[in-house]
Amino acid sequence: MKKRIIPILLLLLFALKTNAQQFPTYTQFTMNKFVLNPAATGVDGFTTVGVIAREDWVGFRGTPRTHALTIDSRILGDSYILKKLSVRKNGPKKTRSGNTSWGAYFFSDLNGPIDKTGVSGTYGYHIDLGESQLSFGMSLLFFQLKIEDDEFILSDEESDDLILGGKQSVWITDANFGVFYTAKNYYAGYSTVQIFNSSVQFGDKGKGEYKLNRQHNIMGGYRFSISNTLDLEPSALLKLPEEGINQFDLNLKCIYAGKYWAGLNYRTKSTFSIFGGINYDKYYFGYSFDYKLGSRLPGTYGSHEFLVSVRFGDTARRYKWLNSY
Repeated sequence: MKKRIIPILLLLLFALKTNAQQFPTYTQFTMNKFVLNPAATGVDGFTTVGVIAREDWVGFRGTPRTHALTIDSRILGDSYILKKLSVRKNGPKKTRSGNTSWGAYFFSDLNGPIDKTGVSGTYGYHIDLGESQLSFGMSLLFFQLKIEDDEFILSDEESDDLILGGKQSVWITDANFGVFYTAKNYYAGYSTVQIFNSSVQFGDKGKGEYKLNRQHNIMGGYRFSISNTLDLEPSALLKLPEEGINQFDLNLKCIYAGKYWAGLNYRTKSTFSIFGGINYDKYYFGYSFDYKLGSRLPGTYGSHEFLVSVRFGDTARRYKWLNSY
């Protein structure tokens, strides 16, 4: 029986990783758009450091767990850091338009025996259109794909060329590209991740193949002012993998006094989420809980996602019309 179950589990794990988990799922994507679109790096003029921790289907062993650290910043002309880094203080002053930005994204995505750990570096360019802004971004992605032996249970008589005696760790390089448009009350963006469709061979004599599938992301949102203290922001995210199942997220967020927010999320296949957060000074804290209606996994406690971000910088340096969280 084991000999039949193990290959089936392997196929299921690789199918999940290929179609649904090659790129992590984030319920609170409006809080950190940079993880989905490289053009969103430095889009608001702040230097932002964000941490995300997510665990799916809590209560089961080997379910997806994602941890991420993001840093993004705008290189502004009147930046305090740039002034301090000036070597020739008495020389002619160089003008800096503040159009460029940079970002870094560190992540660890563990799904059963498949461990993906890596980093991406991003360059962004922003065009001021007066009452709006058009941004472009490009990321270089570099990560390690590793098979964790201790997650497999094999009998003494069994052997698998994919697991035993072969190459169990490989390095993969790819790239992401994005476009992002921001106005006073709304935003829209498009990104393509894993552009090159990179593939590698691993296992004994390269019998196992892992291929990155290109995915297209489309997102947008609009903020309505209900009163002096209450705003309503619907938003949507559409994920279109070139191989796999499309995914649609629909959000509705209420913001009170610019410091408190709560909302609902619906994801295709009857997954519902509630989320909320608070802003204290330059710190932002968010939490979401996901649960799939009609789930056949009664022992699970749903999916949980925690988010913390810190924003540095003088608000006077920002475009006055840009939205905060």
